[in-house]
Formats: sequence, C-alpha cells, structure tokens
Amino acid sequence: MKFSGTDAYVATDDLTVAVNAAVTLERPLLVKGEPGTGKTELARQVARALGLPIIEWHIKSTTKAQQGLYEYDAVSRLRDSQLGDARVNDVANYIRRGKLWTAFAAEGRVVLLIDEIDKADIEFPNDLLQELDRMEFHVYETGETVQARHRPIVIITSNNEKELPDAFLRRCFFHYIRFPDPETMRRIVAVHHPGIKEALLTTALTQFYELRDTPGLKKKPSTSEVLDWLKLLLAEDLSAEDLRRDASQSLPRLHGALLKNEQDVHLFERIAFMARSGR
Repeated sequence: MKFSGTDAYVATDDLTVAVNAAVTLERPLLVKGEPGTGKTELARQVARALGLPIIEWHIKSTTKAQQGLYEYDAVSRLRDSQLGDARVNDVANYIRRGKLWTAFAAEGRVVLLIDEIDKADIEFPNDLLQELDRMEFHVYETGETVQARHRPIVIITSNNEKELPDAFLRRCFFHYIRFPDPETMRRIVAVHHPGIKEALLTTALTQFYELRDTPGLKKKPSTSEVLDWLKLLLAEDLSAEDLRRDASQSLPRLHGALLKNEQDVHLFERIAFMARSGR
C-alpha cells in the first residue's frame, strides 16, 4: 500500500515519503503546519488513495481521551433501573463506543484521523499513549480487553497551538507541511481551478506572496484562502489587468478572502498612505 497523492490532492515528495514511512513503521503520522495547508484533507486523500474507510475524530478543547475509547452512560442505566427496564442487567447496553473502538473493531483496515490534537488539554496525548502503541485498551465496566482487529493507519494533525509531550512524540512519525512555494502552489491551483488564465494566475500569485511576506502581518493567508480568493476572481470574471494596482490602492481586490482581521487591513492602509505621501 503506497500513497503518492491523488488527482484532488498535490502531495510533495517529502510528504509522500512521510506517509509511506508511517504506514511501514505502523506508527501514527503526526502532521503539523499552518492552518489551511491541507493537514485534515491529507487523511481523507490517503484513505481515498488506498481504498480504505476513514474514521474522523475532531478534537475540541473539552474533548477527553476516554471519549475516544468509550463512555459509560451511568445516568441512563440509573433511569432504566428506576423504570424496571431489564436492560440494566447487562452493563454493556450502556457502553458507547468511541472513535478508537470503532476503528479497532472494523472488519478491515481503516484510516483514523485524530484532528487538531493540540486543541485538547495537555494530558490528552499522554492518556492515549498505551492505546495507540499497543492498539488495545481495557473496558473496566465489562472486564473485556478490546484489541485492534487490523492496525489502523493513524494520522494526527496539530496546528502547533501547544507543545506535545516527548513521550507522545517518540511514538509518532513526524512531518511538517511547509507552506507551498509558488511552483507547488501553481500545481495546487491547477487541481482546484483548471483552465485559469496564465496571466491572471501569475498576477494573483505575485500579489498573494507579496501580501504574505509583508512585515507585521498578524495572520498570513493560507492555501485554502488563496484558493477561495481565486474562486472569487474567476466568479467576478476579473482579468490580470483588473488586479494590477499602483501604490495609491491600499488593498488587493476582494481582500476579505485573504485578510481576516482589522489590524492587517489597517496595516495595508498605512502602507498605501505612506506610498502616496512619498515616504
């Protein structure tokens, strides 16, 4: 089983090497990178390329590791016992499987996505160490041990909002998705907007990279945002000439797709004002 990208996802050579190395080593693949660089989509495309189902576990700030294994619904059991329901005699009726259990119990191999692990509490990764390493866990309420029937391909994403524990990192194969260079970005655009005119693409990407490289920018626009911007340019039927601007113009056309806070908008307005003033 080898991953080499798909017709809907441009994977660089180092990324395909990382995916295939993690599969060979049977280690979780930890993928970091700026938001919007395709980390989550990578897992979906790996599943598509290898012909495997995908199970997605999207992490929130309130998510606990135990929820990925199972949850015991003691409240429902208490309610049913008060109502005289015979289901209370089997505690298994009140065990709800989590995403890891679902992946472990699957009939065949699956891709398990643990998305944005850095959103959770700092103890979250540590609480999954043994389960991801041994591919098994114990259900205390029923006394059973759940073992993976087929070791899933585990892909974990992080936006680097907080550091992950060393013990967790040791068990992963790591890859950082660098922001695409202009040539790679052209390949990505070709997938999403085939047939875009060369002059428009050249002018748009020139403006985009100039914007990203502006000193003092609080939030740099991502790959997903430049794709949205190009979609708007195409929808408005704008040409390369429409995009060209002189120093008197403060912001690129339809800049709301690229700049997402008022500080960055004001930054470009100040730059334009200084240019007009000849400073």
